[in-house]
Order: sequence, then C-alpha cells, then structure tokens
Amino acid sequence: MTRASLDKQPHEVASMFDDVAERYDLTNDVLSLGQDRRWRKEVAKAVDARPAQKILDLAAGTGTSSLPFARTGAYVVPCDFSQGMLRVGKRTHTWLPYTAGDATRLPFKDDVFDAVTISFGLRNVQDTDAALREMHRVTRPGGRIVICEFSHPTWTPFRTVYTEYLMRALPPVARTVSSNPDAYVYLAESIRAWPDQPALAERLKGAGWSKVAWRNLTGGVVALHRGFKES
Repeated sequence: MTRASLDKQPHEVASMFDDVAERYDLTNDVLSLGQDRRWRKEVAKAVDARPAQKILDLAAGTGTSSLPFARTGAYVVPCDFSQGMLRVGKRTHTWLPYTAGDATRLPFKDDVFDAVTISFGLRNVQDTDAALREMHRVTRPGGRIVICEFSHPTWTPFRTVYTEYLMRALPPVARTVSSNPDAYVYLAESIRAWPDQPALAERLKGAGWSKVAWRNLTGGVVALHRGFKES
C-alpha cells in the first residue's frame, strides 16, 4: 500500500489514490460525518453551472463531484491524475468524459472553460501556484474558479479539537473503512500543513485571478474560494 509524503511527488500521490479508489467515496462520507455532502452542494451553488456551459472538474476522482454540474445541462469534464479513480468512476457513470490529467500541465487549450473547480484536491498538487496558473489559462475571459478545500477553523478552541481529531481519531476510523488507512495519515498531515484562508487568497491573486473572495463552511473546517478571470 502507498502513502504519499508531504513533498507530494506526483507518482506517489497518484498511486496512493489508486489504492483507495474502490472505497474512497464511502470513506469520505464516514470521516466527514456526512458533511462532505453539504460541502459539495455549496460547491455546486458557487459554481452556478448553466446549460451548455463548459465546466472543468479537477481532482474529480470517481466523478461524484461532477454529477451536480451535469444535472444542470452543463458539459462537465471530470479530470484526475489517478487512473484508478477514473476507472472506478467510469464503471458507474459511463457517460461522463473522464480525462486523465495533471493539474500543473492541463491537457486543454487556452480559454476553453466557463468555470474550473477543484474540491479537496489542490493541497495534493505538488506545485500549487503552477496549478492555479494552469486553471487560469484554460478558463475563458470572464470565467470563474471555485476551490473547495480543507482550511483552518476560525474559533481557536474548536481548531484545537479539530487538529486532535485529524491526527488521533481520523487514522483509526480510516482503518475500519478504507482500503489504505495509511493514506489518511498523509491526508491528515496535508490538511494541517495547508495555508489558511487569506494565504490561499493571495496565491490566487498571484496566479492572475481577480475579485478573489472566500466563505467558511463548518466554522472554517472547509473554505470555498472564488475568483474570476478578467475579460
């Protein structure tokens, strides 16, 4: 079984997600106490996909996150660099155009998508700034980005409890439901090491995004960041 290190070598991360693909959605539901469903609904609202729009869903995994966009009549492309995740998704949602791709070198032309979104995947990319620039490149002028990612709880006492849960409770729970519990030790560490909300907003601006803002969910356990590509 594979566990990636925090230097996020792409082959390590991809292999790790290949290992957990079969039970990934179930494991996320258990570990988040069902909150992941609410978070994904908020992502769908923020993206605000419309019929005939082109939506790029990065780190889409099995495609669960892509379904709300498809239901609006938008053309959604689920993209991930884990072949195992894509294979599992393709068995269930055969009509989705699953695409293998690295977020730092996207296999798409400039100015293609009306919106680009990534949920719980940006912190697993080796070069965050390169990925943000690539997302900017493939988004059409006037288009938007929505990032849903674990962040830093805003209330200090809760932040302490949350950190304890990540490092002590999450791995044992993962052992009961995941095919690769060691992967969730890495995921817990990567959440703890991730920049806070203002720091990620600055990185978005540095990659060329404008009108950058964020909104906290579940007290800052998760944050939704949004930005626009200037026309």
